[in-house]
Amino acid sequence: MGIVAGLDSSPAFTRIVVCDMDTGAVIRQGYAPHPIEVPEGGRRPSDVDPQAWLLSLGEAAGGGLLEGVQAIGVSAQQNAVIPLDAQGNTVRPAMTGADKRAQVAAADLLDALGGREAWAQAVGCVPQAAQPVTKLRWLAKNEPENARRTALLLQAHDWLVWQLLGRPVRRTTDRGGASGTGYWSAATGGYRPDLVELALGHQVALPDVLGPSEAAGTTPEGLLISAGTGETMAAAFGLGIGFGDAVVSLGASGSVMAVHPGALADQSGMITSLADATGMHLPVVTTLNAVRALRGTAELLGLPDLESLSELAMKSTPGSHGLVLLPYLEGERTPDLPHTAGTLAGLRRESMKPEHLARASFEGMLCGLADALDVLRGRGVEVRRIFLLGQAAELPAVQAVAPALFGAQVVVPQPADYAALGAARQAA
Repeated sequence: MGIVAGLDSSPAFTRIVVCDMDTGAVIRQGYAPHPIEVPEGGRRPSDVDPQAWLLSLGEAAGGGLLEGVQAIGVSAQQNAVIPLDAQGNTVRPAMTGADKRAQVAAADLLDALGGREAWAQAVGCVPQAAQPVTKLRWLAKNEPENARRTALLLQAHDWLVWQLLGRPVRRTTDRGGASGTGYWSAATGGYRPDLVELALGHQVALPDVLGPSEAAGTTPEGLLISAGTGETMAAAFGLGIGFGDAVVSLGASGSVMAVHPGALADQSGMITSLADATGMHLPVVTTLNAVRALRGTAELLGLPDLESLSELAMKSTPGSHGLVLLPYLEGERTPDLPHTAGTLAGLRRESMKPEHLARASFEGMLCGLADALDVLRGRGVEVRRIFLLGQAAELPAVQAVAPALFGAQVVVPQPADYAALGAARQAA
């Protein structure tokens, strides 16, 4: 019996699943939170010492968890960039995906290359605050000495793989992780080092991009390490999605991604053209307002949790008696209205009841994601089946409203760490 492991290093924790290579059954698993201090009720810090990820990994793998394992795949949080100096030491803490400091830098880069269409044609996406290329621009503007010392760029899964392999001379990444950087094109399969120089001010070394079935190397103990990938690509692999499938993810913000045979260049900038972990492509459209719209409504109504909001919404009827919540509470990306606000329309005496507002919040959130689906369909992406992910996916109100709005079969998978499972599948 072959045994493989999948490691998922998310922003908050490390989870490891050990699986039978033939059946996919999970034999054992480990878990450990990252030793990072987060203020009570606050956001996770934007700057993180990557050694915290290694400490968490060691704790999760304790007690002989990896005994008998022949290969391991590594999935990790996306958009975390680690600047290294010429000796391979960290120049500063990793700049993680939670970083919003680079919003001005994103606008600078947008203008520097000539607008949205130029970026979409170059690398399949438009600069956003979270992306590595934008963080580099922020670094050059705000920490010029650290920018000058930077000689190599790695992302979270690249850095973890490199550490597991004993810090070899060759550094690697995969096409999935590379496609989210803003300086690698899924369409051409190549880097745009000129965009790194545009952002950072000088050229740096970049990791080799491995194919889906290539190995990054073997540890000193003889453990094979696969190419690894970002969490989004690993989760798609773990779910086993294929042509005709889309994944709608309900976090504070929302995202819709689907499997497509080619890279999509979208001049509006609404589609981010990512590569997946299998050789295909994952066009992604995001919204800024998903579960945050539900939580805001629950707070307004004095409800303790989303389950209570769902229960109340089920007392209303489709259309919420004409009440319409446009949930642009944080501005919006799809459509691109960064400075807009939400609205509540259709107020009549008969519609001014808590249950109608509750249902309107679910309908508004899901209509926003249906808009994102329509962006993909408008570019020829086929969507016949939708996997609905996230804690809110299990709420009865979501499951009641989603099929009609999405116009497709909706599947809510059993809760699992699909990123870790996808990493294990890659290792297999």
